[in-house]
Amino acid sequence: MGSICKTLLVIKKPVKSFIGFIEAGVSVLKHCSKNRLITEGQVFHAHFHKLGISSHRYVAVKLLIMYLDFKRSTEVNQLLKDYNGFDMIVHNCLISANVEWGNVDEARKLFDEMPERNEVSWTALISGYLKCGRVDESMWLFRRNPFQNVISWTAAISGLLSNGMHSRSIELLLEMLRFGVRPNNVTFVSIVRACAETGDFSLGMSVLTLVVKLGFEEDVSVCNSLITFSLRLDRMEMARRVFERMGKRDVISWTAILDMYVETGDLKEARKVFDEMPERNEVSWSAMISRYTQKGYSEDAIKLFRQMIENGTNPNSSCLSSAISALANLKLLQPGKTIHAHVMKIGMINDVFISSSLIDLYGSCGRPKEGRLVFDTIHNKNVVCWNTMISAYSSNGQHEEAKKLFDQIPVKSIGSWNSMVSGYLENEHYDMVFEVFNSMLLSGQTPDISTFSSVLCACANLTSLEKGKDIHGKTFKLGFQHDVFVGTSLVDMYAKSGDIENSKRVFNNMTEKNEVSWTAMIQGLAENGFAEESLELFEEMQETTSIKPNELILLAILFACSHCGLVDKGLHYFNLMEPLYKIKPNERHYTCVVDMLSRSGRVAQAEDLIKSMPYEPEVNAWAALLSGCKTYGEDEIAERTAATIQELAEKKSGGYVLLSNVYASAGKWREVVKTRKLMKERGLKKSGGCSWIEVKNELHLFYSQDGSCNDLNEIYGVLEQLKYHMLVLFEHN
Repeated sequence: MGSICKTLLVIKKPVKSFIGFIEAGVSVLKHCSKNRLITEGQVFHAHFHKLGISSHRYVAVKLLIMYLDFKRSTEVNQLLKDYNGFDMIVHNCLISANVEWGNVDEARKLFDEMPERNEVSWTALISGYLKCGRVDESMWLFRRNPFQNVISWTAAISGLLSNGMHSRSIELLLEMLRFGVRPNNVTFVSIVRACAETGDFSLGMSVLTLVVKLGFEEDVSVCNSLITFSLRLDRMEMARRVFERMGKRDVISWTAILDMYVETGDLKEARKVFDEMPERNEVSWSAMISRYTQKGYSEDAIKLFRQMIENGTNPNSSCLSSAISALANLKLLQPGKTIHAHVMKIGMINDVFISSSLIDLYGSCGRPKEGRLVFDTIHNKNVVCWNTMISAYSSNGQHEEAKKLFDQIPVKSIGSWNSMVSGYLENEHYDMVFEVFNSMLLSGQTPDISTFSSVLCACANLTSLEKGKDIHGKTFKLGFQHDVFVGTSLVDMYAKSGDIENSKRVFNNMTEKNEVSWTAMIQGLAENGFAEESLELFEEMQETTSIKPNELILLAILFACSHCGLVDKGLHYFNLMEPLYKIKPNERHYTCVVDMLSRSGRVAQAEDLIKSMPYEPEVNAWAALLSGCKTYGEDEIAERTAATIQELAEKKSGGYVLLSNVYASAGKWREVVKTRKLMKERGLKKSGGCSWIEVKNELHLFYSQDGSCNDLNEIYGVLEQLKYHMLVLFEHN
């Protein structure tokens, strides 16, 4: 009752006449319509009916408009029965409203009852049939329309397009031109879209000629559709030319050309376009931020996101998701929590893409429990949410929780299986990688490229050639043998398993090779002792492809030069890294060069290089130098190096391990015991060793100080027997 009383306050002046009463009633209905007060509107309708003014034309029209606003088809149709004084305009509104509500049969009934009709009546009903997919009925009406003009032709063309009848819409355009009807900008936008959908470039060019001939080349909406058409058909240069010739551009034009550069991965040009945009919408901001994140430029993505917020633009779902993913890549928990709070405040926490990004953030920052809290709040979880949560557990070593959640998934997708496989791979549980892979096959799920790449990586890390060959056979069976990612994984697996001939065979048979493929082969050759062949392949890559050497390729080249004594050539490549290849050498590159110099007896030069390093030298660099000192009798440098190693031992366990090994190689066993004792007192541990053996195609793994093996007693029993037989043989000899 309170809301009805408040509604009556809209009547500004006292009612002194019948006309005044009618005006007051109309004001009340307008207020109800504007403020979505459906119940109050119905109450006043009943009151007006009781007072006998609901049949007044002015009131009846306002009642009709109110119910149309509320999309109340029952009340609208009842009003139509109660009052038959509505004119053609009102009837057209009613036909359009029923079409919008999907009541096309009711719209047809109204159309048939109209004493007279105009072009709006006909076009509304034709469009209605097309919206409902009733194309034949629509075209039957279209052919009988006495008011055919550019609007009705365009409505029919657009409607056919909406029903996927692209060729038929083009035929209708040609018929329209034969009838002498001049297309408008909406017609051209529709027909260019049809050309894009059918991929008919020649027809698109014909339409472009017509656009110019009829003077629509300056129309923004037509030019925008031509840009979209060009991009759909990968005609980037044409899209750019259309954009550059536009006298006037809107945010859609700029966003389309920005998206072109973003999709082709040309972020430099995309950013240039973005900075030139006079007006940006959430789509343009989101396009740049998401692509920065996808390409690994997370810092740039965050910087741009902050700029967007300062600019006063509200981020959409895609933009928030990308920003959170960028923070996850950088492991920036606190800013991520701030966005999390904002997302909760604006009620977008149930957006599955945002929620999945938040779960990934917490997982990346070592907080899977907080990720689980987000996961549990999602009402309609999709497969991405489940897989992200599994990955969050797996990447943090919580494999039992990951397995438990995996078993709860209503429908396991290939992504779910891959999350489990990659989780075990990441944490070096290679036996579980194969166990999950076998379970996946038994379940009837077909592996994909990602599955094979992960399982082959496990084979490579275990140097399990037999398993690798078995997986190779399965890739043939499923038709993945020519995939670049699978091929690269096979090259790496064979190389790491020592089967360099098969590695080369797979590489040479690959129809497509990317940067990683070349890296795997060059590295494989170098690590298997084929240093000169590795260098030859590197030269071939530079001569025959546009691939630029990366950090790993150059590391492999330095390794190859080191192991075949090509010191000057190795130094040549090392010195070219920054000026020619634009790659700053990292600790591993420096260590490799130190090893190369030390092996060749240039120990003093190696020591100078260590001192000049812009990083704290790796333990391995000192080990390489010390090894060279020992080989070439450089006692003075050896003493300095040993002292440095001892200082390093105070900081990390790796230093103690190296120092212990130095003492052992010199036969100073008391110093070895003393060093190990110091490690124990300071709570420093060396990573546990892992050994494995493959018997009858079954892998058995053994971890240092792990007593969980079921066959441990039997194994030690056999070991004691072997010791006994060895002693007997020794005494006999």
